[in-house]
Amino acid sequence: MAHHQSAKKRIRQTETKRLHNKYYARTTRNAVRDLRNTTSKAEAEEMLKKVAAMLDKLAKKNIIHDNKAANLKSSLTKHVNQLA
Repeated sequence: MAHHQSAKKRIRQTETKRLHNKYYARTTRNAVRDLRNTTSKAEAEEMLKKVAAMLDKLAKKNIIHDNKAANLKSSLTKHVNQLA
């Protein structure tokens, strides 16, 4: 267990950030899942803009890796383009 005040504070800060990051990562994963399950092209194109922005935001804040965000955006764009 931590003995120094600064170490205790760091533990509190880390836990707060972990929960914050977990929430936003989970919300984005749900949005990606919903986009993949969408069959309407117009609706999917609208959702793609929002999901891409969410992924960019997570990558910018180092919650997910930049390349993971790019790969997800690429695969989602392919999915939307294949819809009739």
